[in-house]
Amino acid sequence: MDHNHPQCARCPFERQERICQEENGKAPPFCPTLHKAIVIEKALEELKKAEVLEFARQASIQEGEGYADRELGFAEAKAVKPRILEIVEFAGKMNFKKLGFVFCVGLGKEARAVERFLSSYGFDVVSAVCKIGRVPKEVIGILEDQKIRIGCFESMCNPIAQALLLNHEKTEFNIMMGLCVGHDSLFMKYAEAPCTVLAVKDRLLGHNPLAAVYTMDSYYRSLNAAKRKK
Repeated sequence: MDHNHPQCARCPFERQERICQEENGKAPPFCPTLHKAIVIEKALEELKKAEVLEFARQASIQEGEGYADRELGFAEAKAVKPRILEIVEFAGKMNFKKLGFVFCVGLGKEARAVERFLSSYGFDVVSAVCKIGRVPKEVIGILEDQKIRIGCFESMCNPIAQALLLNHEKTEFNIMMGLCVGHDSLFMKYAEAPCTVLAVKDRLLGHNPLAAVYTMDSYYRSLNAAKRKK
């Protein structure tokens, strides 16, 4: 293992024992809290910018408000809000008026429900489906046997256009729902407003990718087997 770069996912200590949680906590050799002070200081410098500080402050307030019974202690705290509600509450805390909403064409029904929900809170919602522009997949070099609908015209997903459209409309906060792996990356790369994710694409698991993670040692053990075969 290379101890020169952070490996937080491999930390062997219990959550409440870690140096990132407790002043005298434990730390492995690859701990960035101990060994990447320059990076952490640079992050704190960014928080001196008023708009960044307020964004971080409101996000932390929103995090706390996601729990009830906090006064009874950490062990008694209960999660009480779904993510969609936290998104509108956070947007309200930041005084955002115009929200961008990008979604997969396969989630049209869900998109209508989400748009109605966001609008019901008084937000001006600009929405963009992934297929805007009706650009054929051949434009990006996709071959016929690489399409989903072989032998037919097929529009490519157009996340850059989604981002540029929202930029043009001057959205203040963008919400992503169901964009494909890679397409979501391009959207975030080109979007000017800060972004958050309501839901991610997982065609097999009903857009719940953690189901495979939770069962990687049982029902989805084949994922580990596939890695061992390489």
